[in-house]
Amino acid sequence: MSSLRADFDELRERIKHGRELGHASFEPIFYLVFSPDQILDVKRQTPAWISKLHQDHWDVHTFSVAEHLWAYLKEDPFWALCINEDKSAPLNWERSNEALSDILTTGNGLLKRLEETLAPLEGNPKALVLVTDLEALHPFVRIGAIESQLQGKFHVPTVFLYPGIRTGKTRLKFLGFYPEDGNYRSVHVGG
Repeated sequence: MSSLRADFDELRERIKHGRELGHASFEPIFYLVFSPDQILDVKRQTPAWISKLHQDHWDVHTFSVAEHLWAYLKEDPFWALCINEDKSAPLNWERSNEALSDILTTGNGLLKRLEETLAPLEGNPKALVLVTDLEALHPFVRIGAIESQLQGKFHVPTVFLYPGIRTGKTRLKFLGFYPEDGNYRSVHVGG
């Protein structure tokens, strides 16, 4: 298994050289795939990685899935109802997860927020979006579903820090236990 440092260095090189036109896509989407047991290591190293990307002359824009999910949930008009329902049955995780999933998927809020991050960067040759905290999507949605809905909108290099297992050139298992998914249109490094 390769090290996070080596994988990140390979990722930097791939970003510098851009994506080669392939059968799946030409959008500059990159996944740094790492074992779910390395989530804390990735969080610790992310500030240094951002610094290295700045040294490579990238204008890095970080998109934290966890922060955007939390903000979106708190803005939803049904959030207070969810809190009250949770207080009435705090151990009913299935109901809580279903309610939160409904909020997150009904309005495509996370998708819109990522799109709003990407759109103003179009045309900026030095812009790069770093998407962090993908584990916060569990158990609500998988990033592949969001990526596919944003097809055609990735005009700047976008790097997803992906906790999972690589099972082939284009197949990934989110968090290592979801069924493998081959619908990603991206370059995968590591895993």
